[in-house]
Amino acid sequence: MYAITGITGKVGGALARALLAGGQPVRAVVRDTDKGRACAERGCAVALAEMRNAASLSAAFKGTAGVFILPPSEFDPLPGFPEARAVIDAVKTALESAHPGKVVCLSTIGAQATQSNLLTQRTLMEQALSELPMPVTFLRPGWFMENAAWDVGPARDEGVVHSFLQPLDKAVPMVATADVGRVAAQLLQETWSGKRVVELEGPQRVSPNDLATVFAEILGRPVRAEAVPRETWGALFRAQGTKDPMPRIQMLDGFNEGWIDFEGDEATVVKGRVELETVLRGLVSQAG
Repeated sequence: MYAITGITGKVGGALARALLAGGQPVRAVVRDTDKGRACAERGCAVALAEMRNAASLSAAFKGTAGVFILPPSEFDPLPGFPEARAVIDAVKTALESAHPGKVVCLSTIGAQATQSNLLTQRTLMEQALSELPMPVTFLRPGWFMENAAWDVGPARDEGVVHSFLQPLDKAVPMVATADVGRVAAQLLQETWSGKRVVELEGPQRVSPNDLATVFAEILGRPVRAEAVPRETWGALFRAQGTKDPMPRIQMLDGFNEGWIDFEGDEATVVKGRVELETVLRGLVSQAG
C-alpha cells in the first residue's frame, strides 16, 4: 500500500494513476470526505488527514510500503515560513511514528540554495526529513510547464507572453506535471537506502522565447515574449493581492541569476517524456 498526499492535484493525480495502472494499492490522504469519495471511485482506499495534524497523518501513513509527501505551497508566506514549518513538524512527527517502508518527498529545483526565497519552504522540508530513519528520496523537478497557464490569455488576446524569467533567450529546466507524477511512482516502487536526491526536467530546456514560439504555432498567430521590468514586480504582485512580494521576487532572481538550478551535473538529471507543445495545447484547450 502506498499513501499519497496531494492526490487531488496534478502531480499527485498523475502519481496515483500510474500506481493504479500498475495494479498497486493506493491510499489517498485527503482533507475531506468529498475529495475522498472521488478517490474511492478511482479505486483508492481513503484516509482523512490534515497536513498540520501529526496524529491523523500518522494513522494515514501506518502500515504502508511507501509514502509520497507533497507539501502544500504557501505563495505569500509570513516571514520565517511559519506555515511551512507547521506542516514540516507534523509530517516529520507522523513519519517517525508510522515508520513506513520509504518516503518520496516532492521538493524543487534549487532546494540546495542558501539564499532565502519562496522555494526555501522545500529546503526546510528536506533538512527536516533528512533526519528520518527510513529511506527517503527528494524529487526535485524543474519549473512546471503548467505555470504557463497564466500566459494563455495574453498570448491569445495580445500576442504577448509577459515574462518574469529573463533574459528572454535563457533556457531553464522545465517539466510537465505528468512526468513528475510518473517518475514519483517509479521511485516509490524502487529499493534504496539512506537519503538520495533525484532531479527531473523535461526533454528540452525552455526559454521565454521558446514559450512564445510554441504558443504562436498552437494559436496560429504571432506571439512574442516581453520582459516584465524588475522594478515593477513588487507593485504588480501587491496589486494581485500579495502582502510580501519579496520571497517570490527572490525566487525569480534565483532563476534569472542562476543560483536556483540543479545541484548535480546535467548528465545525472532525469529527463521527462512530455514535450512543451503537448502541455501548452492542453492549457489552450482548457482555456477555451
